[in-house]
Amino acid sequence: MSYEISVTENITLISLNDSPSDIAVTAKIFEFLSNDGIDVDMISQIPPHASTPCLSFTVNDDDLGKVFSAASKLRELLPEVKLGISSGNSKISVFGEEMRKCPGVASKVFTAIAESGTEARMITTSEVDISILVFSHDSKAVSSAIKKALN
Repeated sequence: MSYEISVTENITLISLNDSPSDIAVTAKIFEFLSNDGIDVDMISQIPPHASTPCLSFTVNDDDLGKVFSAASKLRELLPEVKLGISSGNSKISVFGEEMRKCPGVASKVFTAIAESGTEARMITTSEVDISILVFSHDSKAVSSAIKKALN
């Protein structure tokens, strides 16, 4: 099986803790970002703990200034939300049409990351893609470990 592995550097992780579990609010959040010209990449929502989920997404580090501008609008809309911003990350993506009918690829990828001693900060998937956010200083070790595990 052949998988394409890519690394995207300079990624910022944004986390909105205690955000309302309301898709209309989520839509408004991404409308603010879009209106400020911020290109969002990975998106993950953790199911509600009590009554509020955590919504996380990534943007390019170059958009960090725009994120701070959008954050002020978000605070007006959602004063109870706790905003977390962490730059200096890398996204490692594993892509392959073969994943669609090949159980175990995620297991191999996650085992490789664990064995490299690296923290996965965020994970998103589709039927043909696994994307993992890691600290930038770990990206080479993680991408090498994944390549080794999949070949």
